[in-house]
Amino acid sequence: MIHLQLILFRLGYVALLLLCVTHLRCARAENKTVVQKYAEFDVTYNDTVTSDNQTIYAFNHTVSRNKTEGVRVTVDVLSEGAESSPILFVVRQKQAVLSFQVPLILRGLYQRKYPYAHVGRTLCQPPTRTLSETQYFFVDVSTLSNLGTHYQLRISRVDSFTLHTDKKFSFTASPSQPQYFKYVFPDGVDTAIVKVNSEMTFPCSVMSIQDIQCPVYDLDNNVAFIGMYQTMTKTAAITVQRKDFPSNSFYVVVVVKTEDEACGGPLRFYPLRPDELIDAGNRSKTLDVVVSPAISSDVYVMGMLFCLGIFLSFYLLTFLVACVENKRLLTNIVACVWCVFPGVTPVSPYEYGSFGECVCLLFSLFPPVSERSLESVTGRSRQESLSSIEEDDYDTLADIDSDKNIVRTKKYLCVSDLARKDKRVLSKKYQIYFWNIATIGVFYALPVIQLVITYQTVVNVTGNQDICYYNFLCAHPLGNLSAFNNILSNLGYVMLGLLFLLIVLQRDIIHSRALDRNDLNALECGIPKHFGLFYAMGTALMMEGLLSACYHVCPNYTNFQFDTSFMYMIAGLCVLKLYQKRHPDINASAYTAYACLAAVIFFSVLGVVFGKGNMVFWIIFSVLHILATMLLSTQLYYMGRWRLDSGILRRIVYVIYTDCIRQCSGPMYIDRMVLLVMGNIVNWSLAAYGLLKTPNDFASYLLAIAICNLLLYFAFYIIMKLRSGERIQCMAMVCILFTAVVWGFALFFFFQGLSTWQKTPAESREHNRDCIVLSFFDDHDIWHFLSSIAMFGSFLVLLTMDDDLDDVQRDKIFVF
Repeated sequence: MIHLQLILFRLGYVALLLLCVTHLRCARAENKTVVQKYAEFDVTYNDTVTSDNQTIYAFNHTVSRNKTEGVRVTVDVLSEGAESSPILFVVRQKQAVLSFQVPLILRGLYQRKYPYAHVGRTLCQPPTRTLSETQYFFVDVSTLSNLGTHYQLRISRVDSFTLHTDKKFSFTASPSQPQYFKYVFPDGVDTAIVKVNSEMTFPCSVMSIQDIQCPVYDLDNNVAFIGMYQTMTKTAAITVQRKDFPSNSFYVVVVVKTEDEACGGPLRFYPLRPDELIDAGNRSKTLDVVVSPAISSDVYVMGMLFCLGIFLSFYLLTFLVACVENKRLLTNIVACVWCVFPGVTPVSPYEYGSFGECVCLLFSLFPPVSERSLESVTGRSRQESLSSIEEDDYDTLADIDSDKNIVRTKKYLCVSDLARKDKRVLSKKYQIYFWNIATIGVFYALPVIQLVITYQTVVNVTGNQDICYYNFLCAHPLGNLSAFNNILSNLGYVMLGLLFLLIVLQRDIIHSRALDRNDLNALECGIPKHFGLFYAMGTALMMEGLLSACYHVCPNYTNFQFDTSFMYMIAGLCVLKLYQKRHPDINASAYTAYACLAAVIFFSVLGVVFGKGNMVFWIIFSVLHILATMLLSTQLYYMGRWRLDSGILRRIVYVIYTDCIRQCSGPMYIDRMVLLVMGNIVNWSLAAYGLLKTPNDFASYLLAIAICNLLLYFAFYIIMKLRSGERIQCMAMVCILFTAVVWGFALFFFFQGLSTWQKTPAESREHNRDCIVLSFFDDHDIWHFLSSIAMFGSFLVLLTMDDDLDDVQRDKIFVF
């Protein structure tokens, strides 16, 4: 009973308090004075507001359906200490309400607070259905401050509220005075590009494209809520499509941010007290905006036909070269027939008759068999009958192992010394390169495609165009893709990679037929023909095109490895192919090669994620780089005839003592030593550069290491080939010169640097440039065209550079 009385007493006390508060509020409301004034445009109203009075300004203006005028509210608070009791301004329109306080408090990072006593806002313009209509709106001014706060209010018209096509308009904005304008698509224009430029790098600003609806999000803390937006320093550009805006019009909103950190600028000091207000200073920025029509559908068609035409011309050129080669073969047949039948002088190769043609083919395919040829074929047949299809069976015999130690440590080696294994074994070994890279490509590409589709979806849904580093001045959308031209230009890698595979297949078929008929040139002469690595190179080139296209769906630092992974593969495979030419028996297996390339890609990912400014990572990588260089040098110098075990240090000391201390003797393999010394100098220099400079773009740095080693080995191969008395045939020389020229032009366009994810998105856009070819392709697209052609040419060089040795016995071809 006592508890019940206590509860009833407390409830009654609370009800009494609520009654008193309500009475006080009613009394206060009764004492509050509401003043309504009929106001006019372009007149400055100076007034004072307290908690006891509220002022309502009533405005009216005529709205025309054919002409859109903006209305702007400008407010200044003139009293000191207004931050503690700000004035609330509420603008009530027919279909919208806008409210803001003055001083306006905008927040930055770490909850920094910046007060702005001067505020300017543009009112949202509701659409009108009639030809002309008079609309009313009211501005309510109130505060809770007991002291009078003096302010100024001005309502003005914005005559240049509507933007016109290809006409530049300049304006000034600040964090508390954002600006936005309206653009209506003219007839015949389905896509437009909005460009905003400024001569001032800072303050950082944001350009946004929003649909015609109220409210308009035009403050730093809400501009990212709707539409498309991107930060900017000096330039910003957004391509807008009519289909995305049902009203066939949109707002261009420009907001100046309270801080510059998002644009790569310095970060202000941290306030000593959490609620301390920071003076932002002068953050006004002068900008200009222009809206231009984007390219039409005809330009898209021309761009695609241009791209296809360039690379289909290489198919046509290849077909013509094949025809010339066949004509030369037919000419040889004519000469053969003339030798057999001196009285016959056919007008064309097709007048020989079947008998003469058969005789000629017989003489060309089965030349007179000499005693040496019979011995060669007999010996080879006996060897093939005794050999096994498994490579390991050949290597496990002790006497053969001893024989390898004798052969491979000779001072002067010939290709015949390193081409002793059964051709079927080696063919099987090198075909694994192709099947492995095809499998790797499938498993690598599928999640990549899924990821970049997700990236593009996120960009389209959120409107955040800072996610992807496009060249926004030349980014042509198609469907859901934001930069179709950057994707299309990668078609060359795929088409030329496929063409290279067809060329290799043709050579493979010809070589297989020669082996089937026991052609001595195919069996005993020239560099051993193994096409597995060539197939892998062509496949890698096609995968590079696919993954580069995936990267350019949304280029940024997190997926840059998609664009570089198969570049590492291509560089590694080219080095292996060069080495395989004269070392077919001891070249690395596919499993070892791809395991090493996987380690390279692994370090590439680590470098992108952890390498920026991390000295510990660079020390570890440089040490591993140098150790890998030394191990590879030892492997190459001794032709694999060494062991990495517990006795390695003892053997190193013994070699140093016998060759350097006991008696000073030069290296046994001088040519190899020259190559390895140069290689170590280059790699040690690159390691030192990385350690001292710690470049931000680790993936490109790693790719530069691979390319430098490839170029060094290729130059060494060419020099040694000429030094050995060999020659380079006309076709190979043409490929070398053509490829060198194309690489030069390609690198020129590559270093134009239209964007860079090493900087903030706003800073990256400072490097953007307009299209240079057909108003569709930019410099980076030209890099794609030229680099795909240059890679194709490089592959042809590797394929044809030793054609001059096809008639030379292998025991007369030197190994270097």
